[in-house]
Amino acid sequence: MGQSGAYIMVIRLSRETHIAVGQLGEYHFAEAFYCYIGSAMGPGGLTARLARHLRPHQKPHWHIDYLLRQAAVVQIWEVPSSERLECDCAQTLLSVDGAQAPIQGFGSSDCNCETHLVYFSSPPSYDMFCERLCARGHRFSITKPRSPVSPRT
Repeated sequence: MGQSGAYIMVIRLSRETHIAVGQLGEYHFAEAFYCYIGSAMGPGGLTARLARHLRPHQKPHWHIDYLLRQAAVVQIWEVPSSERLECDCAQTLLSVDGAQAPIQGFGSSDCNCETHLVYFSSPPSYDMFCERLCARGHRFSITKPRSPVSPRT
C-alpha cells in the first residue's frame, strides 16, 4: 500500500475556455494557473491517485478530470500524512495573496469547503504554501514539487 496524504496539482490552462464540469455545470475558465487540492487515503495512496489523474483518455469521474482534459499539470506538491489534510491545504492556498475561488463546490462535494480549486493569475509559490501550511500547526512532511508533467492527450 502506498503513502496516503493530500496533494496539490498546479495546473496551467493556456487559453481561456468554457468547460462543462459534470453535474456542476458549464463554467468559464480564464487563462491562468489553477491549484487542485485532493486526497489519496485509499489503497495505492498518492502514487496511485496521481497516476490516475495523469492517465490520458479516461472517463471523467471527479470534477478535476474535466479541467485536465484541456490543461497541463506543471507541478505536483505532495503532503504525505495519515490525516485528511486537503481542506487545510485548500484553506491555506486560498489565504495566499492573489488566490481566488473560481467555482463553488469544485472538488469539495464531500466536505464543507468553499472549493478545492484555487485560481492564480501567475504561478503560485510552493515556498509560501509550505510556510503557511506549517504555520497551521500540523506535523507532517511536504514533498518537494515533482518535475513538470507532460500534458495529457
